Amino acid sequence: MKHQQQGLSRRSFIAGVAGSSLMMSMGSLVSGCSSEQASQALSSGDLSKVFSPNIWFEINSAGEVLINIIRAEMGQHVGTSLAQIVADELGADWSKVSFKHVDTDPKWGVMVTGGSWSVHTSFTQLSQAGAAGRTVIIDAASKLMGVPAEACSAENGVVSAGDKSLTFAEIVSNGDFSRSISEEELAAVPVKSAGERKVIGHDVRNLDVAPKSEGSAVYGLDAELPGMAYAMPLLPPTRYGSTVNAIDESAAKTIPGFIGAIPINDPSQTVQGCVVVAAETLPAAMKAAKAVKVDWSAGPTANVDEAAIIAEGMRIASDPEGGTLYVNEGDIAAAKSGAATSMAATYTTATALHFTMEPQNALVEFDAEGRCHIHAGNQWQSLILPYLAQALEMPENDIIIHQYYLGGGFGRRLFGDQMIPAALAARELGRPVKLMFDRATDSRFDCVRSPSVCAFEATFDADGALTGVDHAVAAGWPTKGMAPGFLGTGIDGKGKFDGFSISGADHWYSLPSHRVRAMNNELAQSTFLPGWLRAVGPGWISWGVESFLDEIADQMGQDPVAMRMGLLDGAGKNAGGDGSTVGGAKRLAAVLKDVSDRAGWGREMPA
Repeated sequence: MKHQQQGLSRRSFIAGVAGSSLMMSMGSLVSGCSSEQASQALSSGDLSKVFSPNIWFEINSAGEVLINIIRAEMGQHVGTSLAQIVADELGADWSKVSFKHVDTDPKWGVMVTGGSWSVHTSFTQLSQAGAAGRTVIIDAASKLMGVPAEACSAENGVVSAGDKSLTFAEIVSNGDFSRSISEEELAAVPVKSAGERKVIGHDVRNLDVAPKSEGSAVYGLDAELPGMAYAMPLLPPTRYGSTVNAIDESAAKTIPGFIGAIPINDPSQTVQGCVVVAAETLPAAMKAAKAVKVDWSAGPTANVDEAAIIAEGMRIASDPEGGTLYVNEGDIAAAKSGAATSMAATYTTATALHFTMEPQNALVEFDAEGRCHIHAGNQWQSLILPYLAQALEMPENDIIIHQYYLGGGFGRRLFGDQMIPAALAARELGRPVKLMFDRATDSRFDCVRSPSVCAFEATFDADGALTGVDHAVAAGWPTKGMAPGFLGTGIDGKGKFDGFSISGADHWYSLPSHRVRAMNNELAQSTFLPGWLRAVGPGWISWGVESFLDEIADQMGQDPVAMRMGLLDGAGKNAGGDGSTVGGAKRLAAVLKDVSDRAGWGREMPA
C-alpha cells in the first residue's frame, strides 16, 4: 500500500504566498509607545520598548534590529541575504542587525526553501516591509525633532534632518508610533533604487558565519529538552507495504536505560512498518537498536533493484506515443516520416543520495494543552504539516515546528518525514523523544533522486540538415509522491507531469521540430519515495540534452560551439521575457561566446 497523498495543492501554495504579503498592516501590528508616552524626555527613554511595525522585524530601545526569517539556513547564508533587504530599506545600522528563524505559524504564509526562490520571491515583500518601517520611524522622529517628515532621511540607524538627528534607539525609546499604513499604502510605498542602496551589493558582515565558526549555532541535532528519551529507528525491508509481525526485545532488556521498542502505526501511511527503539541515553539507544529483532513481512518491491528500474525506464521511454506531452513544436511526425537519416541515443543516470552532513533527526514533545512541538531543521514546513496532522489525527494549527540550522539540505529536508515516527513515539511514551538516524539508516530512509532515462532521436534531411529532435524522459517523480497538487498538465490537456523532473527539456535551442514527453517510472515510484536533489531535472536532463547536441554536431560535421550559437537565435518563445528570462537565448549565446573566447575554443593547443 502506498502512502496517501497529502501536501499542498498548487492553488493553496500560490494563495499562501500571495496572502503572506497582505499580513503587514501597520496599525494593528505596531508595538511601540503612545502619543502620551512620547512626551517623556529623551534622557529618560523607556528601555523596555520594542518597535514592531510588521511581522518581519522589530527594533528594540537599544537600536538593535531583529529580522524574522522564514527560510531555512543550510549553508547558503539566506538569513543574511534576506536581512539585507529589510535593513537596506529601513536604513538600519548593519552592525546592529541580527536574524532569527521563526516557528511555524499561519501568519507567515507558505514556508519553503528551495529552487533558489528565497530572495527572488521575498524581495518585493521584504523591501516594502523595510520601507514601511522607515516611513513610520521617520514619522515618529520628525515629531520628536519638530521638523516635517519630508525633511528627514534614515541611514545607518540614524534619522537626520539638517543639523538635527536621532538614533533608532532614541526614537524607539521615546517616539510616537501612532501612524498606521493600510495594505493599499503598503503596496505603494516607494522602495530604493539600486543606486540608493547602502547594504545590498556592498561588502557586509555575514550574520551566520561567526556562530557557525565558534560553535554557538544550534542545529536540529543539537536540540535538547528536559527529560527527553533518545531513539533510533529500525527500518523495514521496503518503503511501502512492509508490516511488523513480531518484535523481540529480550536482548535489549538487558541494556541499562532501555525503554522499549515501539511499532509505528502511521495513519498517513507515510512511514510504514517502522519500529522506534527508545532509551534513556543515546549510547543505550544505539546499542538497543542493534539488539532488538524485528520480524517483518516485506512489501511487493523487496526484490526490485536498480537494473530493473532502469530497464523499466527504457521500456516506457521506447513507447513512441507514451507519456505526457510537455513540448510539441513543429511536426515531429513529418520530420520522422520524411527523414533521410536518423540517429538515436539513450542516457541513463543512477540513484543519487543526498548524504547531508547532519543525518535526519527530530525532537518532539507534547505540551500540557496537547499541542505538538517539533524541533528540527526543515526546508518545507508547510508541506510536512498536513502529513503530521493526519499521522497524529490533530489540527495542523496545533503542531508547531521550531526551526534550526540545517546541516545540509540539498532537497532532502524538503520533506520532513522523519518527524512522523518521532511524534508518534513521543505521544506513545508520554515524554519528549529525540529520534536520531545513524548514517546507514539515514541513507536507507533517504528520498533519493530517481534513476532516469533520457531517450533521444534526431532526424536529418537528404542534405544532412537537422529536421527534428524527439525526447522522452522517464523517472520517478518527487512531486507525485509528496506534493501532487503541483503536478502540471500536458500541453494538450492530457496527462500529468512533474515540472521538477522534466525541467531543462524545454531548453533555449531553436529546433525545426521538437517534441518532449514526460513519463513516470511507476516501478521507481512504488519502490522508494523519489526526492528532490538540487536542480532535480536539470541534473540529468541538461546533461542528456547537451551530450546529444554534441553527437548531433559530430553527425553533421559541425563545430559543437558554432552549432549551438546557431541554435541560440532567440526566435519565437526563445526570445525571453521578464524576470530571469530577460534576453532569452541571445543572452545565453553571449555567455557561450564569452566563455569559448576566454577558453580559446577553436585555437590550436600549445605543443
